[in-house]
Amino acid sequence: RMPVSVTDADRRQRASAAFSLSFLSLVFSITAFSSSYWCEGTRKVAKPFCKGQSKGDHCISFNSPDANNSNAVQYIWETGDDKFIDRKFHAGIWYSCEEIINEGEKCRSFISLTPAADRGVLWLSIVAELLYIILLLMGAILMSVEMCYYSTVIDGLKINAFSAVVTVLAGLLGMVAHMMYTTVFQMTVNLGPEDWRPHTWDYGWSYCLAWASFACCMAAAVTTINKYTKTILEFKHKRKNLERSLKIKYKFPDH
Repeated sequence: RMPVSVTDADRRQRASAAFSLSFLSLVFSITAFSSSYWCEGTRKVAKPFCKGQSKGDHCISFNSPDANNSNAVQYIWETGDDKFIDRKFHAGIWYSCEEIINEGEKCRSFISLTPAADRGVLWLSIVAELLYIILLLMGAILMSVEMCYYSTVIDGLKINAFSAVVTVLAGLLGMVAHMMYTTVFQMTVNLGPEDWRPHTWDYGWSYCLAWASFACCMAAAVTTINKYTKTILEFKHKRKNLERSLKIKYKFPDH
């Protein structure tokens, strides 16, 4: 009885590990999908002219004793890079937001910024992300059912196999969705509106979180498949032992 109890404990431990990874992947994917920090960077924007007595690094000042007089000759000292200011921005699947000095942030729909030729790919990416989340949820539910309740080991194996297939399919969809969004963003950087194109940019924490979700999803799938394979091998080993004992019993019957 001791080996059986150890095997059951090991099986439950693997099931709980797979469920934990799947649940973590689900949380990461929902957080990344709903955020707007997939990409972050800066835009070079021309400084506005200083109004009234205001002076500073965020506006262009005049070298004139009477800046309000339109007849006065006004000299602008700023040249080259001094005429521009860097504005931070961040973009996600749904929105792109840019900081406005003394006004907070201004957000625009990322779909409206995407070139018309690439909007179909962006919508495919959104659909794939939604399917990825739905399949992750299904896989987590199946794993919790397997972990908490099943009548026989065979029923547990069936649930285990189905949850493994669902999780692997979710991982493939997630990978395709993340890659499609990356392609669309790069095309938008090159061909998007002039008043949006970034000067410098890099991937943000949401993008890293999305790929961490994919990694957890594939780890959950591998753990589930490994558990299924190990259970099948145990069954085969027990069957061989049973056949061997039956052969010995019939070869040397009890008198």
